[in-house]
Amino acid sequence: MAKTYATGRRKSSVAKVWLTPGSGKITINGLSIDAWLGGLEAKKLRVMQPLNLTKQAESVDIVAQTLGGGFSGQADALRHGISRALVKYDESFRAILKPEGMMTRDSRVVERKKPGKRKARRSRQFSKR
Repeated sequence: MAKTYATGRRKSSVAKVWLTPGSGKITINGLSIDAWLGGLEAKKLRVMQPLNLTKQAESVDIVAQTLGGGFSGQADALRHGISRALVKYDESFRAILKPEGMMTRDSRVVERKKPGKRKARRSRQFSKR
């Protein structure tokens, strides 16, 4: 099987994912997953979740490019992109990933700030006198 490409998105982050048959090597922005995420073990588990569910962690190589947002958004965008690439790679993985919510793009984004408010909804402190 040749290279499989998919895009994942979350908040303002985008992850471009290329999946090829291989030995389980993951490269993100030219770094290994350990170098890219450092000590953020929970984020590593989130990124690896689709591979672990489909038992492909040791049989596919992933090269990804992430941009925009922070580590949390990029990690979730990467998870979405890996899920989409796995389904393109083998359609039978869809039945495993869809019930776990991996195929759905999490569309929640930061709400804009409104005039007269301190944040999007937070008002200034009320002064009775």
